[in-house]
Amino acid sequence: MTHTLPDAVLNEAELEDLLSRPSDRLVSVLADLDGDITILGVGGKMGPTLARMAKRAAPHKRVIGVARFSEPGLKEKLEGWGIETVPCDLLDRQAVESLEKTTNVIFMAGRKFGSSGNQGLTWAMNVHVPALVAEAFKASRIAVFSTACVYPFVDVTQQGAREDVVPNPPGEYANSCVGRERMFEHFASVHDTRVSLIRLSYAIDMRYGVLHDVASAVLNGEPVQIDSGHCNVIWQGDANDIALQSLAHADSPPFVLNLSGPELVNVRNLALKFGEFFGKEPVLEGSEQPQAWIIDTSLQQKLFGYPSVPLPRLIEWTAEWMREGGRSLGKPTHFEVRDGTY
Repeated sequence: MTHTLPDAVLNEAELEDLLSRPSDRLVSVLADLDGDITILGVGGKMGPTLARMAKRAAPHKRVIGVARFSEPGLKEKLEGWGIETVPCDLLDRQAVESLEKTTNVIFMAGRKFGSSGNQGLTWAMNVHVPALVAEAFKASRIAVFSTACVYPFVDVTQQGAREDVVPNPPGEYANSCVGRERMFEHFASVHDTRVSLIRLSYAIDMRYGVLHDVASAVLNGEPVQIDSGHCNVIWQGDANDIALQSLAHADSPPFVLNLSGPELVNVRNLALKFGEFFGKEPVLEGSEQPQAWIIDTSLQQKLFGYPSVPLPRLIEWTAEWMREGGRSLGKPTHFEVRDGTY
């Protein structure tokens, strides 16, 4: 299933097809992995194309998408891709316990934005729900989407936080994400559940993400904040592919993996690059701080190889998408936030 990358991605049908193309490696991994796949929290930015990718990689397996399905048309879209859908509020203990217990689970549920206005709900979604799921699916193999925000800031002149760095982040949101990991760790210990913890840093497609945010600001003459002047990003398709492959590495104690692109993105240089594409002078505000939320992805490269879409191509795709008036999801990353308040 090796494909040549296009020069540009100009419509959403093409984008979603590209995002859901499985690698040859993933096809092989899922062929060797027993059991069907349930995706909890399938309704987010990454869930639909991850579900479609899983089905394309393993058409013989049942892929079940679980969510509240509040977005109009999402349920029907997933079913059109051959994915079974099950409406469920994951905060409802009985509803979670009644779900079919497949051998493989991808856990994608969580809450970030709006956290500062309703901390209780944030902790319920990020800690209580994982406890409910870990207990109910104790016999399953579970890949858990976590975040690089569990790490403290690290020096931008270094490689980035490795998986063995002790989580000690700023802000309630990030600490609730540590709580999510701890719940899965606890129940893995109690029930010997096989778990992989995926500490993701900024997956992107053309409709959202750090590149989209910076490109949009430059194109519209808005300020680009450069206090948090460095980050890692990865093509959402690569992030989904590796997350699915991580099921084969799930273990007790949990297998932990940093997931992002290996390059350190310099936000100032990124803004200048988009300025060249758009023929506009970027408006830069702030000054680069010596520390940032960045990660070392050496283990990821060792196990899964270099991402299929390199950073320069992602920048070109984003610039062309923005220039042609491509749709935005309207979900800014707030990558510039440094106190953990979202």
